[in-house]
Amino acid sequence: MGLAGYVLAGGASTRFGRDKALVELGGKPMLLRMADLLRTAEATGAIVGPPERYAEFGLPMVADRWPGAGPLGGIATALFQTAETMPVREWNLILGCDLPLLTGEWLKYLADRARASRAHAIVPRTRGGYEPLCACYRTTAAPTLAAAIGRGQLKITDALSALEVEVLDEPHWKRFDSAGRLFWNMNTPAEYEAIRQAFGETQG
Repeated sequence: MGLAGYVLAGGASTRFGRDKALVELGGKPMLLRMADLLRTAEATGAIVGPPERYAEFGLPMVADRWPGAGPLGGIATALFQTAETMPVREWNLILGCDLPLLTGEWLKYLADRARASRAHAIVPRTRGGYEPLCACYRTTAAPTLAAAIGRGQLKITDALSALEVEVLDEPHWKRFDSAGRLFWNMNTPAEYEAIRQAFGETQG
């Protein structure tokens, strides 16, 4: 069974200074790169974010139901969208819009772990902590996440405490990440430049 898949976009990008989803890498906007990764993992879905901001790309869009709730609101929006429009899909692959060094091989592995699991969420964990924006969530977890938002509990890791989570530590993802870059994201311009360098580009 295929997964539903969503890229979360439209966040404040306060430290970055501009919309990360529109920043280009290798001549392609980050949003399109992440959408391509979803397809590589055979995950069918949409972009969660302001439809008017990304209309030019012609991608399926879902407006965030909790626009002030940060990434947790985006995840919950995605799960409810699946429950209402693709109820046969038990799992959802959720990606942030700024993880361009992810690989299709890793995402396929993550999806396979989800299909075989009885947990509510499959979340990688690195030395820096959980990676909840490169994770799989069961569609039936939607009400639990919505309840957390209703309580003002907007930190994803706090909301996950109410779910059964299967954690994928280093032995699971290291084989896909020999350079140690799989989960690099870009919260600042300096991190963007590091990703550009890793992607084979030069500054300027």
